[in-house]
Amino acid sequence: MPDFAQTNSSSPDPNHSHPVNCASQPHDHEHHHNAQNHGHVHSEESLRQIVNRLSRIEGHIRGIKTMVQEGRACPDVLVQVAAVRGALDRVARIILDEHLTECVARAAREGDIAVELAELKAALDRFLP
Repeated sequence: MPDFAQTNSSSPDPNHSHPVNCASQPHDHEHHHNAQNHGHVHSEESLRQIVNRLSRIEGHIRGIKTMVQEGRACPDVLVQVAAVRGALDRVARIILDEHLTECVARAAREGDIAVELAELKAALDRFLP
C-alpha cells in the first residue's frame, strides 16, 4: 500500500518535501520506488479522505471489540465485521484509483511504466484473494 507521509524519506535533502500532488508538478529529482516508500505523496483531498475513512473504520473496530467483550450475538458481530470489510475495500479502491490516475500515469509520461506496472502487479497479488 502506498505511504501517505508528507515527506520523502529517500530524498538526499532531509528538509525536502514534495508538493502535495507530485504528479501534476515538475520535479528536479527522481522518485525512488520500493515496497516501503512509494516515493511521493498524494493530493491533500485524497489524503484527507483516506485518513477520515480509516479513522471511522478504527472507531467501528473498537465498537466491534466492545460488542465481543459484552457477549453480543455472533450474527450481530458478523454484520459489523462485514461492514468494516466493505469500508476497507472502499479505502483500497480510493488508493488504487489514485495510484492509477497519478502514479501509473506519471510513470508512463516519464518512461518508467515497466517498473510501475511490476510494482502494481505485486501489490495486487498481495491484495487480491
